[in-house]
Amino acid sequence: MSKSSPSLSILPPEAASALVQLGEHLALARVRRKESQRVWAQRMGISVPTLVRMERGDASVSMGVYATALWMMGQSAALSDLAAPEQDRGALESDVRAAKRTRAVRSQASLAARLAQGSVAKQGNTPKSPKQVKP
Repeated sequence: MSKSSPSLSILPPEAASALVQLGEHLALARVRRKESQRVWAQRMGISVPTLVRMERGDASVSMGVYATALWMMGQSAALSDLAAPEQDRGALESDVRAAKRTRAVRSQASLAARLAQGSVAKQGNTPKSPKQVKP
């Protein structure tokens, strides 16, 4: 029986489905290696019921158990890539929106500065350099 947790009750269906698929892939990897559940669980340092729950994609199984299974498959490096900043589309889109806002603010300030300089120059009130000032 799986543990009860508030986070499990709000698990998005897409995440639950991905865990089920991961569990199936891990089970298939074990079978392809011709390992029994008992031996695989023993090598992972977990009980057979925990292994069965992991292979079913149970969200209450700890991330460490999934990570160990991936390591045993030679796939633990892929785990760190899952949330790599360069793959975070939401944050990248946010960064682009922020850069556009910053550019818009700077463009407005730049336009205001150019207009101010232009009006000073038109009035003939341009400051003189020290060489132009007569003693």
